[in-house]
Amino acid sequence: MDQSVVIQETLAEGATCRIVSFASGLRPLRATGPVSPRPFLDAELKAVQGLLSAGEPRGSRLLGLVETRRGLAIHVYTHRRMAIEAEDVCLEKVIPITEGFAVEEVVIDTDLHVLGCDVTVLISSEDDEFTVQLPFGSHTRAFLREVSRCREEVVGSEGVKQNGKKLVVTQNRSYDSTDGSAPGQNKPKLEVTTEMVRSSSIMVSDKASILSEPKFGLRDTIVKSQLLQQEDSYTYIQNFRFFVGTYNVNGQSPKESLQPWLRCDAEPPDIYCVGFQELDLSKEAFFFNDTPKEEEWFKAVTDSLHPDVKYAKVKLVRLVGIMLLLYVKAELALNIAEVEAETVGTGIMGRMGNKGGVAIRFKFHNTSVCIVNSHLAAHMEEYERRNQDFKDICSRMQFCQSDPDLPPLTIGKHDVILWLGDLNYRLEDLDVAKVKQLVDEKAFLELCRYDQLKRQMDANAAFEGFTEGEISFQPTYKYDAGCDEWDTSEKCRIPAWCDRILWKGRNVTQLSYRSHMALKLSDHKPVSSVFEIGVKVVDKELYRKAFEEIVRSLDKLENANIPSVTLSQREFHFEDVKYMQLQVARFTIRNGQVPCQFEFISKPDEESYCKEWLIANPSKGFLLSDAEVTIELEVFVNKSTATCLNSGEEKLEDILVLHLNRGKDYFLSVTGNYLPSCFGSPIHTLCHMREPIQDMSPESIWKLTLMPLEMSDDAVPAEKPMDIPKELWMMVDHLYRNASQQEDLFQQPGLRSEFEQIRDCLDKGMHDTLLGSNHSVAEALLLFLESLPEPVICSRFYSSCLESANNYPQSCQIISNLPACHKNVFDYLVAFLRELLKNSGKNHLDVNILASIFGGLLLRPPPGHPPPDITEKSKAQQFIHQFLLREDNLP
Repeated sequence: MDQSVVIQETLAEGATCRIVSFASGLRPLRATGPVSPRPFLDAELKAVQGLLSAGEPRGSRLLGLVETRRGLAIHVYTHRRMAIEAEDVCLEKVIPITEGFAVEEVVIDTDLHVLGCDVTVLISSEDDEFTVQLPFGSHTRAFLREVSRCREEVVGSEGVKQNGKKLVVTQNRSYDSTDGSAPGQNKPKLEVTTEMVRSSSIMVSDKASILSEPKFGLRDTIVKSQLLQQEDSYTYIQNFRFFVGTYNVNGQSPKESLQPWLRCDAEPPDIYCVGFQELDLSKEAFFFNDTPKEEEWFKAVTDSLHPDVKYAKVKLVRLVGIMLLLYVKAELALNIAEVEAETVGTGIMGRMGNKGGVAIRFKFHNTSVCIVNSHLAAHMEEYERRNQDFKDICSRMQFCQSDPDLPPLTIGKHDVILWLGDLNYRLEDLDVAKVKQLVDEKAFLELCRYDQLKRQMDANAAFEGFTEGEISFQPTYKYDAGCDEWDTSEKCRIPAWCDRILWKGRNVTQLSYRSHMALKLSDHKPVSSVFEIGVKVVDKELYRKAFEEIVRSLDKLENANIPSVTLSQREFHFEDVKYMQLQVARFTIRNGQVPCQFEFISKPDEESYCKEWLIANPSKGFLLSDAEVTIELEVFVNKSTATCLNSGEEKLEDILVLHLNRGKDYFLSVTGNYLPSCFGSPIHTLCHMREPIQDMSPESIWKLTLMPLEMSDDAVPAEKPMDIPKELWMMVDHLYRNASQQEDLFQQPGLRSEFEQIRDCLDKGMHDTLLGSNHSVAEALLLFLESLPEPVICSRFYSSCLESANNYPQSCQIISNLPACHKNVFDYLVAFLRELLKNSGKNHLDVNILASIFGGLLLRPPPGHPPPDITEKSKAQQFIHQFLLREDNLP
């Protein structure tokens, strides 16, 4: 959530909030006097969030970088857990950026320095200082970079330091190509104290995340690439034990010890990977991604780790109720580097985080590892949706690399992948009695023949290339909470192995795969697996020899000829491009004898190297001698580009410029034809279209698009427009007739393939009845509303609607002033949603869910307006909420 608006409300008139983040572990070292609540005028602010450090009561603070006419300062705020309004924050102190101001990384006694994790800094001035722990990530780097820049403006380049050295922001590098030292060779020694043992206050920090900005030249890139190619010549394999666990906790708090799950072996693991699903089922967690249960379960895990070893937390990442924790033995912490975490939501409209995945990637010695925790779509019949969720997580999960010239890393680009979670695949073609009989007989191999995941993997429909160990434990779902009895509810769910652990990569041996029946608080049982993984460890002497040989060979190429490449294709045509349907073309760049760096560059007077509907992947990189790379050109039309393509104002035409560093440019032609769609078309345009949009000529579509939203009396067209778009009527009518009692409507996503059928049906008028499941039609309706270039409640009324969010008569007056077609659509949708609420006992919808989902679709800010903050989202929700509660006639 964006706390910049919250802090903005505490500043004087004319102030501007520039960036916000959070600090953890704040530890004041010297007290200050009383602080004026509004010490500056005309302020501009950047901020981060942090936590009070060890030695003081732990508590979170907001840090704001404020710029005013009087100067620069850091504001420190206490805040409530969910800071939504100005009343939720309180200014605690102000640290002016003047002579004597400094920011310095410090090493707390309990800190373990693992590259890529949280960092502790000391912020000091002449009158005050405090220690704060900042979360690893781009936001913290941006904040520290801005502090560094501001400090230099005030008193010069000194003052922002790392252990006495200037401190600015970047990501880490695994080696320094200037001296040939092996990865990790020059890392500082660290004494691990007894106070570090399994303490929830332990945070491992990232020294390298705040070092100087790296300068990645072509030479460094070539060295790194050639070292990677020769990796086998200077590494050896050493085995380490990984504990991997997954537990769907069904929204419960940790009321029982996790030791039977996490301490199930005598030998302690080297690394713990612990994942949870359904951490919090509340609407606050769903809509605001905020939950107190994160800290509860983090503490429960930390307190239950193996008692014979000291562990440090490397990373925690959470998306709504999906959380992943990574711990490492303290003695191995220095061998962890390049830690990154990302999340992907695959819920309704492909974004909501009630389903999706979280991942942590890192480098352990010289082996790259990616841990993924996912919660895939529910229900027996939705195995295709689960397959799609898996593919979406794989394609959308991308980790930034420290070298900005290299493309992001995907999940598949790692040496070892460990995938855990509630994958939700069920047992099919058997009734509940037969399943229970086979379980009682412990006929697990027989039962596995009916397992959806096994069948989908055999068909290469999902988890291709992954391996799962033999299942020798009974299904882990569904139980009555508090006992080991199968589901006795009215639904009487068929038992299933929903909770799974899979792996992909070399040198991986599974030592155990089991469930843990002793834990009873959830309707799932936790699952664990212990792996022995062969990790590539660097032999420093062999590494130095390989490095020196590469450098010598590069020296011979310093004066080589200008680089040149050969392209397998230079002209590309994309036929029949459709709304939200990806098309991909591939070509190859083959290099000559001179190593080269390539990049697609923007043309004169253009900000980007390509049009918004096009992307080249990768868009930049490097090639060694005689090497080649495959480039994918992806064409994807979404709500941002559909409107101009529908009207014919824009065409699918672009020229890409491929530039070689120290070489020439190559030009690629990209063309295509776009099939117009009701998605992305204005409401009033669609109301005048009695035919399907793809049956109309481009000229007719163009004329209707140019038609003003509100016409004068003498400009009324000959043919009266429809009250609402026929496409909207088809979707709503289908849902009214077939889905009024559908469970999880507007919360369970549909299938992409079915959305494409629905879109084609609407655009071509092929069928009187929409094809696809109720969930797919519901998601298509939401996507239709999202794609409208002018929202149902016209954007010029946005501010008025927010102001009248608690005034129903005034809100009705605003709706009555909408253009006729927009008012008709609003009335129609609200009447439909009221009908759904009459069936809430069956569909499990309530007014808050519908208001939250439709508030941001029907009421959107005008172009150029900043993205809505939490306050605005809440007011938009309340505005719609009023109309859903009323049974009187709409205005």
